[in-house]
Amino acid sequence: MVTMSEVARAAGVSSMTVSNVLNERRRVGAPTRARVLAAVEELGYEVNLTARHLRAGRTDTIALIVPSFHDYFGEVADEIAPLVEAEGRHLVLERTGASPDCEMETLTVARMQMYDGVLLSVAGLDRKRLERVRTTKPIVLLGERDVPDRFDHARLANEEGARLATAHMIEGGAHRIVALGCTLESEHTMTSDRRIGWEQAHLAAGLPVDERYVVPIEPYSSQSAREALLAVIASGLPFDGVFAATDVIALGAVAALADSGLRVPDDVQLVGFDNLDVSRFVPPGITSVDPNHPELARTVVGLLHRRIADGDAPAEHRGVPVRLVVRGSTRARR
Repeated sequence: MVTMSEVARAAGVSSMTVSNVLNERRRVGAPTRARVLAAVEELGYEVNLTARHLRAGRTDTIALIVPSFHDYFGEVADEIAPLVEAEGRHLVLERTGASPDCEMETLTVARMQMYDGVLLSVAGLDRKRLERVRTTKPIVLLGERDVPDRFDHARLANEEGARLATAHMIEGGAHRIVALGCTLESEHTMTSDRRIGWEQAHLAAGLPVDERYVVPIEPYSSQSAREALLAVIASGLPFDGVFAATDVIALGAVAALADSGLRVPDDVQLVGFDNLDVSRFVPPGITSVDPNHPELARTVVGLLHRRIADGDAPAEHRGVPVRLVVRGSTRARR
């Protein structure tokens, strides 16, 4: 590998002069600058960007760490990338598979040195383990878990979104609505918060909350959702609506209902959550809660840039509003 000293010898200047040229400092005259650049070109000298960044105390790189690259997280990444690039930085994606250990590893001091800051979608880590994170690098957490107050955090209005979805089906005449992909756990998670919204809509309408209609999914996939709803149908439990905790779950529900000869929305209404692009194209079009990806991206990137600029600023916890997008899978209109 060609060194800066070799470039300096070829150009007949000092290594400091070469450094000044490569770092675009104005103290070098035009003839000397041209001679140095010609030597760089002739020798094929390459700047060690990693070393330069370490000396400058920045890497010009932001990490977005998510459970997977599919569906929801892919759309979120598409919104975040241009906002990061507009600040002169690059976005790097890492995948954790929702593993607590993988999420914890991304927050180690050694790993964090690779980035100017990290956006972590927390899926596996709980509050107790997050308390053990010691890095002083800027971190913004995304997701629905409870997190320590010292971290900047953005989360969706999950309860409100689920309440809107369920109330919309009730307005369309549904009275027995399956909460597909939700859970009964008490800890704040995406699946439990969306179940709470489902409950709130029932209580507001004077309908009973029957825990038999809360149907967890494991693993979290369209195929698992299809199998789970087919099991509900086979059990004989009567239902006339399905609130799917995500659009991925809603796609599995569509398949299960079609397999069973049930029509959407005539026999069963259906609402998803995430408003994925594919939801528009699955007949008859899936009504879905729009999580407002552009606003989520602006929120988390704004929090991270603020944290990079001022590491001592008080942490902020922000909610991102949602809205219901009505399509053909439901009967009520707004």
